[in-house]
Amino acid sequence: MKILALDAVTEACSAALWIDGETHQRYAVAPREHTRLILPMVDELLQEADLKLTDLDLIAFDHGPGSFTGIRVTMSVLQGLAFAARLPVLGISSLAALAQSAYRVHDAREVLSLIDARMNELYWGVYRLQGELMQLQDEEGVAPLAALPACEKCQLIGSGVSAYTNDLHQAGYSGLIEDELLRYPRAEYLAELAAASADQAVTVEAAEPVYLRNKVTG
Repeated sequence: MKILALDAVTEACSAALWIDGETHQRYAVAPREHTRLILPMVDELLQEADLKLTDLDLIAFDHGPGSFTGIRVTMSVLQGLAFAARLPVLGISSLAALAQSAYRVHDAREVLSLIDARMNELYWGVYRLQGELMQLQDEEGVAPLAALPACEKCQLIGSGVSAYTNDLHQAGYSGLIEDELLRYPRAEYLAELAAASADQAVTVEAAEPVYLRNKVTG
């Protein structure tokens, strides 16, 4: 199976090509430059693999939560590519991608993924390892730090950790993963999760973003 994955919902921008379990990625932390960067990333990956867009089986995309602007950029690029090649698409959570990276890089088995949502709030989701994949427990949400779920065994990952390190320590959370390389979601982990649930792909017309709240935060 050949999967292209797109992610531009945080300060980072990335694209990955997953081919039968082998992944190649382009990644950059470049706020406000996603529109300029992401399509060249895709072109480079396809050229290196000697593939055309129509050779792919699926396009995975980060459906959020994250920056409203970043989600719109991701959706716009997704629609252009998927319509052009008539490919099915599959949305994957930014919080799930963070949790999967925590497992792959730090062998975390239970994770509280946190993305800075601005306005003194955090996007959050609790994930637990099942097999080789992180699975969501209950629902994702957005809340101030004081309203985050208790998760004694969880390791914490994401931009919310770097933004609220001291507050999280004071609130009694331990197991903070302060890994700059994993501060933001990466397309390679979106692709891995998408490969395991490719049967849930939909038409691009049915693809929907996940904002978790209605108030614009940029």
